[in-house]
Amino acid sequence: MSLYDPAGFDAFAASLPGGTLTDQWDARVAKVGGKVFALLGALGKGEARIVFKCGEDSFEILSAIDGVDQAPYFAKRQWVSVSEAADLTDDELRAYITRSHGLVARGLTKKVRQELGID
Repeated sequence: MSLYDPAGFDAFAASLPGGTLTDQWDARVAKVGGKVFALLGALGKGEARIVFKCGEDSFEILSAIDGVDQAPYFAKRQWVSVSEAADLTDDELRAYITRSHGLVARGLTKKVRQELGID
C-alpha cells in the first residue's frame, strides 16, 4: 500500500519503535516520544505530500529531485516535502522516513528512548 494513502502511512509509521499517530495541522502526523518525524499532508485537499526530517547530505540529494522541496514551516534545510509525483519509490520513502525517525529519536532523552524500547 502506498505511503501516500493514509492507511499505508499509518501502518508504516506505527510499525517504527515508539511510533504514534495524531491528526494535527490538517495532516496525519507521525511522532516518536511526542516529537514529529513525518507527516502526510493535504489529505483530500489536493496533492498528497509527505514531510520528513533529513540530514544535510540527504537534503542536497532530495532537493535536486523534481517534486521535492524545503518543507514550509519546518527548520530550514532539515525537513523536506515530497509530492506524490516525485521520482522516489515507496521503498526509498520508507528508508528516508526510517532515518527521520532515527534522527528524531536520537534527540530524545535516554530515559524516554528506554521507555519506548529504542536504543
